[in-house]
Amino acid sequence: MASSSPYALAVRSYGSASTLDRHGFAQIVLPLTGALEMEIGGRGAAIARGDLAFVEAETDHDQQADRANSAFILDLDPDNLAPALRDRLSLLPFRPLPPAATKLVDFMALTMGDGLPPANLERWVPLLLDTLEGCAPRAQSRLAVLLAAVEAAPGAEWSAAAMAAHARLSVSRLHALFREELDTTPRAWLSALRLARVRHELASGTQPIAQLAHRFGYCDQSALSRAVREATGLPPGAYRRRMQDQAKATQPFEEPAPRTR
Repeated sequence: MASSSPYALAVRSYGSASTLDRHGFAQIVLPLTGALEMEIGGRGAAIARGDLAFVEAETDHDQQADRANSAFILDLDPDNLAPALRDRLSLLPFRPLPPAATKLVDFMALTMGDGLPPANLERWVPLLLDTLEGCAPRAQSRLAVLLAAVEAAPGAEWSAAAMAAHARLSVSRLHALFREELDTTPRAWLSALRLARVRHELASGTQPIAQLAHRFGYCDQSALSRAVREATGLPPGAYRRRMQDQAKATQPFEEPAPRTR
């Protein structure tokens, strides 16, 4: 587990070979595709998407699968778990996810599937744990609920008033939280998020500029073009060509396969 953060998240796949392990941190296993056969501290079960498995620190565990699969593996310090939640998970390490937690897992899977960096784990993990605990998000998680919603749908009509309503805050309190936690304003954060998504799409896709403008909440194609030009010095089309040409140039050369007679 990385020392710079109390959490670490990875996507892993398992095969039919045993992967018996034991470590000093706790793990939450969240299947994404396929199914896993797990054994934790002598107890076994099959888990699939919509399920959770909890591995307490210093507990022997093994996981195997006979088909293609993938899962989020969340490493965390067990002291970051509320004592009641830790006791419940240790007592029953295999369980279905609550619907709200399933949506959070789906959101993170979508974010990582888009090729973008995952959402800030320091926001996402406490919200997930709050949901597993079966209580309303704590005060420090209230902004995370909003950020997750905006990141999942950046093209929606997110005015400051709409953000505040979603977070159940006043507009002034919303601005204060953005300053305290992110050192920015709601509008600036939203603009940066939208621009990052647009630049990713330009660098990797072929969707028309006008469609990208509509998809990511710009009033028209001209507004998107101005934003890209200000950030990169290039209009969207030229930026797309440059980034895609650079990607091609960095791909390793593959010799053609020999012809067969």
